[in-house]
Amino acid sequence: MMGDVKPIYISCGCNRTPQCVDWSTSGTVCYGACHAVAIYHPEGYANGHGSISHTLVKHTGRVNCVKWIRNTKAQASDERFVSGSVDKTAIVWKKSGVDQVGCFLTTLIKYLYFFTITTVNGIETTNQNETYIVTGSTDSQLMIWKDSGSNDFTPLQSLSFGTGFVLDVSLICLPTTGIPLLACGCDDHKIHLYSLQDDCKLFQLFNKVISLQGHEDWVRAVDFCVEDSGDVMLASAGQDYLIRIWRLSRRDAGSDEVNKSVQELSIDDEIKMRENTFSFTYKKKKQTFAVSLESVLSGHENWIYSIRWQPPVVMETSSHQPMKLLSASMDKTMIIWMPDPESGVWIEQVRVGEVGGYIIGCALFVIGRSIIAHGYQGAFHQWSYNETSNQWRPVVTGSGHFDEVEDLGWDTGGQFVMTVSKDQTTRLHAPTIYQQGKEIWYEIARPQVHGYDLQCLAIINRYKFASGADEKVIRAFEAPRNFIENFCTLCGKDLTKELQKEEAQNRPEGASVPALGLSNKAVFGGEKISDDREMQPHPNDQYPEVYFSPMTLTEPPTEEQLLQNTLWPETQKLYGHGYEIFSLASDPAGKILASSCKAAKAEFAGIILWDTTSWTQLCTLSGHTLTVTQMAFSPCGNFLLSVSRDRTWAVYSKKSHDQPESDPLFTKLLGTDKKSAVHSRIIWSCAWSPDSKRFFTASRDKKIIVWQNPGLCEDPSSALQPVDSVTLSDSVTAVDVSRHTLSDNRHLLAAGLDNGRICLYMWRQAPSDSWQLITELDQAISHHLTVKRIQFSPDLKDNNIQQFASCSLDHCVKIYRIDRTKL
Repeated sequence: MMGDVKPIYISCGCNRTPQCVDWSTSGTVCYGACHAVAIYHPEGYANGHGSISHTLVKHTGRVNCVKWIRNTKAQASDERFVSGSVDKTAIVWKKSGVDQVGCFLTTLIKYLYFFTITTVNGIETTNQNETYIVTGSTDSQLMIWKDSGSNDFTPLQSLSFGTGFVLDVSLICLPTTGIPLLACGCDDHKIHLYSLQDDCKLFQLFNKVISLQGHEDWVRAVDFCVEDSGDVMLASAGQDYLIRIWRLSRRDAGSDEVNKSVQELSIDDEIKMRENTFSFTYKKKKQTFAVSLESVLSGHENWIYSIRWQPPVVMETSSHQPMKLLSASMDKTMIIWMPDPESGVWIEQVRVGEVGGYIIGCALFVIGRSIIAHGYQGAFHQWSYNETSNQWRPVVTGSGHFDEVEDLGWDTGGQFVMTVSKDQTTRLHAPTIYQQGKEIWYEIARPQVHGYDLQCLAIINRYKFASGADEKVIRAFEAPRNFIENFCTLCGKDLTKELQKEEAQNRPEGASVPALGLSNKAVFGGEKISDDREMQPHPNDQYPEVYFSPMTLTEPPTEEQLLQNTLWPETQKLYGHGYEIFSLASDPAGKILASSCKAAKAEFAGIILWDTTSWTQLCTLSGHTLTVTQMAFSPCGNFLLSVSRDRTWAVYSKKSHDQPESDPLFTKLLGTDKKSAVHSRIIWSCAWSPDSKRFFTASRDKKIIVWQNPGLCEDPSSALQPVDSVTLSDSVTAVDVSRHTLSDNRHLLAAGLDNGRICLYMWRQAPSDSWQLITELDQAISHHLTVKRIQFSPDLKDNNIQQFASCSLDHCVKIYRIDRTKL
C-alpha cells in the first residue's frame, strides 16, 4: 500500500553551514537539511523544476557538509557523494538505479568518529579504480579513507594539525600521473598541500609537500581544477576578503635534488614572482612541481565563505569555454571571475546578489550557465545566463523553513497550506500551474516575518488567518489584493470570482514592515514608499525597512520577492493571555477563534474565544490545570474539544438559540479528570470524526483512543468510557481524520509519531478488526524527527485523491496524495 501513498511536495531549507550544498555534473544538487540530505533538482537541469525528490535519512545529527565525489569519467548513474554530520559519522551515498536521474540513493559506508565532522571531499583516481575520501573533524584531525573498487572504505591514515583546525579540503588527481593531491585551508592562514607518495614502510601515504602563505586570516575555502595546459589551478579564499589563485606546474627533476627551492621568474624585466618547488617520490619515480601565485582577486567586502571552479569545457561553437571561478561572500554577493582574453589578468565578469541574508555557500554548474547560492536563512538563490538578453536572471528555486516547523493548516477550500516555524516565518505553499499547466507546489508567499518564534496558527478563511508566537499576543492577518491577483494567476483561479467572493475591493495592495517593528503595516494603492526610503535611510542600513512594491507574477516568486513583496497586513492584535500563545483553532464557519497559552496553573490554562468579526472576547472556558496542547471544533461547529498536558480532555457545547443571550457562548459539557483519565501521559493531539459523533485523542503513551461525543449521547456520562483504542510503536504527537468517509462507514486516519514516522489507519466501529493499518511510512518518506501536525485537505482532488500535509521538527513540510479507490 505504501506505493499508493506518495509525497508530491517536500519543502525544507538548507542547513546554515558553508559546505552544505554541492552540484553534480549531471545537474543534481544535494544539500543538508536538518539531519537528512535532500536531493534537489534545480529548474532547467535534468527536467528539474526547483523541487526536492528525496530526503535521505541515516544521520542522527545535523548534516554539516556534503560533496559529490569527483570523477570525470563517471556516468550520472555512477555518481556518489559523501556527507558529514554532527553525529560524528560520514556516509557515502550511491544511486540505486540507472534508469532515472535523482532516484533513491543508498548508503555504502558509515564510520564513527569521536568529534563532529566539519568538512568532506572525495575523488576517484583517473588511472586506477581507487577512491579516496577525506574527512575533517573538530579534533583537529583529518581522516583519509580508501576504497579499491569494492565499496569497502578502509582508513588509510590520520593527519593531525595540533591545536589548529582545517576549514576546507579539496582533492585533485595530478595530470598524466593520476597522483592524488590534497589541499587543506586552515586557521593558521596557510594552505597545506599533501600528496600521495611512497612511504619508508613500503606503503603509499599522504605526506606534506609544501605550505602556501599569503592570506592574512583564516582560509575558509579551497578548490582545485586542471587547466587546458595541464597545469593545476588552486583557488583559496578566506576572512581577509581576498582570493588567491595558485598555479602548479610540473617540472622535470633532472639533477635538481633540492626540495622546496625558491626561484625568481622574471616577467618583462620588471615584475618578479616567487616560485616554490616541491618534490616527492611516487612508485619509485620522482615528481617535481612548481607553485607560483597567479593572481590576487579583490572585490568582496566581507568574509568569503565559498569558492568553486568551473573548469574549461569543450563547446560546439568554439574550441573551449574559458575558466571561471565563482566566489560567495558574507557581503551578500557572488562574483564570477575569469581571465581577460587578451591580457590574461583575472577580472570580475559578473556580480549577482544583494539578497536577503548573508550568503554562506555556492555552487556552479559544470557548463557555467547557472549558479546557485544558499544563505544564512536556508534559502536558495539561483541565477541562469540568458543568451538572448546576455544577462544573468534569477530563477525559480525551492524553499523551506530552516528551523523546526510547529504547525500547519489547509485553507478552507483545500487550495493551499500555511505553515509556521521557529524560524519566525509564516509560509504559504500552493500548487502552481505555470509550467504548461502541470501542478507543481511552491512557496508562493511569506505572509509573516516575525521577531518571535512562531508556535501555532489557525486559518479562519481562505484569506484570513491568526498566528501565535512566543509572546502573549495573537496576531490576525488578511491577504492583500496583490496576493489574491498573483494567487489566481499562478494557481489557475478566476480572479473576478475570487474578488467578488472575498470582497477584496477595499483590501490594501500589500504590506511592509517598519524598521525594528513586528507588525506588518498595510500599504494601499497610490502610496509613495520609495521616496521616503531615499529621504530617511536607516544608519548603515543595519535594520532596513522592508518596502512593498506591487508585482505581477507569471512564475513563483524568488526569495527576494518572498521577503519583501508577499507580506500580509496585520489587522488585529489580541491581548488576554498571561503567557506565550501555544494553540489556536477556528470553527468551520470562520466566526470564532479559540486560543490557549502555556500554563503551569489552572488559572492560566483557560481557553479564550474571540469573535473574528469584531475581534472581541466572547468568553473564557476553564477545565484544565496545565497547558492546552490542541483544540478542535467539531465539523458541525457546535462542539469544541480540547486536550492538555494534564492528560485530560474536555468537550464544550455551543448554546442553543433558545438560551438567554446572557449565557456564555460555550459551556463545558464533559471532561476527564485525574481519576477518570485513561491516557497515562500528555495528550498531544485530537481530531473529530466527519459526523461529529466521535473524537480521537493521541498521547505520549503511544495510544490513540476513540471517544463518543457526550453532546450526542443519550447518557453523556457514558462518554467517559473509551469506544476503542490502538497502541502504536512510539509516542503519538499528531492525529487527524479525513472529512470524507470511506465505504462501509470507514474513517481514514493519519497519525504522526515522535520518531517522525507516519501511520495511516482505517477505523470503523465493529466487534472486531476495527483498526486496519494501511501503511507505516518510513523516515525517508515521512520525517526523521517529531511530527508536530498532520492535517487532511478538506476537499478531495478529482473525487478520488485525498491529500494530507505534515510538518515536523526536522524543518520539513511534506504533502502526500492517497488514491482512495485502492483503500
